[in-house]
Amino acid sequence: MIKLINKLSYYPLLVIIILIGACNTNNTPLPRGYLRIDLPEHNYKLSDTSYPYIIEYSKYATLQSLQNDLKQEYWINIVYPQFKAKVYLSYKSVNGNLITYLEDAYKLVSKHIPKADAIIDSVVANNKQNVYGLTYKIRGSGAASPYQFFVTDSTSHFLRGALYFDIVPNNDSLEPVIDFITADMEHLINTLKWNNK
Repeated sequence: MIKLINKLSYYPLLVIIILIGACNTNNTPLPRGYLRIDLPEHNYKLSDTSYPYIIEYSKYATLQSLQNDLKQEYWINIVYPQFKAKVYLSYKSVNGNLITYLEDAYKLVSKHIPKADAIIDSVVANNKQNVYGLTYKIRGSGAASPYQFFVTDSTSHFLRGALYFDIVPNNDSLEPVIDFITADMEHLINTLKWNNK
């Protein structure tokens, strides 16, 4: 009987030790999460044919014309209101000044070097539509513009595009939206036609 009492007196002590061991006071915060972003399927519509270029842009975006300034006659913004994003398209006619436009496009991409982890360029060459140029994927969480491009026919037309968000850049959390709009921009480039009116 005494042995049983001695054994029973160890059980509360054993339960207390187990409870103390189970209570871990190491409160490590969880990593910061981001909201889930539901993206629609890609669908496209044609731009106005009065421009010197014809593009297919997203049905979920709107075109914002900048024709009030004669120097920027064919400049437009493709606005994605649900993502607070804009694709700025600037058009210039080529009159022996293509080198200047190419240098300007390179300078505008180079401004992102301090915040970029990498800048990945790809060649655009569509012989059928006479569209040639470069695309730039700008990687880095603080890069203001994650995607830029320029295309030209090298004799008459030059079109430059850049994606910007109307929020502080945090491209890690915006990655799904960046990929979605980048796919739209690549579709725009691949379907672009010069309108030689």
